[in-house]
Amino acid sequence: MDELDQRIIALLQADGRASNAKIAREVGVSEGTVRRRLRRLIDGDIIQVIAVPNLEQMGYGTAALVGIQTGPGMVDDVAAAIGALDEAHYVAITTGAYDIFTWVGLESPEKLGNFLRGKVGTIPGVTRTETFVNLAIKKRTYGLVL
Repeated sequence: MDELDQRIIALLQADGRASNAKIAREVGVSEGTVRRRLRRLIDGDIIQVIAVPNLEQMGYGTAALVGIQTGPGMVDDVAAAIGALDEAHYVAITTGAYDIFTWVGLESPEKLGNFLRGKVGTIPGVTRTETFVNLAIKKRTYGLVL
């Protein structure tokens, strides 16, 4: 990946709907070059061009980060089970005090409680959870510093 790829990616991070023609004008290359570069970046699984929903605007008023500890040898199975839940929008196996972190969005604190007790708490291998509820989001960005 070279500087041109990085500039194309940065433009898409600012506007994921930018046309190849607009990107080409911004970076000073032909539209065909942008099209080929984008195809290579997408086919190589370097980037995905997706819509990122604002969960709060969609009615999910309760967002939380959940730290999960697992039994020995269970982290992959638990992470897969968490990843299969519709409420989980991000799942990562991590180092530190928690084996897994997941970011969830639900309609209310009550539904968060039901989710934690009725879904996460019933997954074999989950030994402990700690939930951090968002009080306010002060920054939301998906861009990389290039």
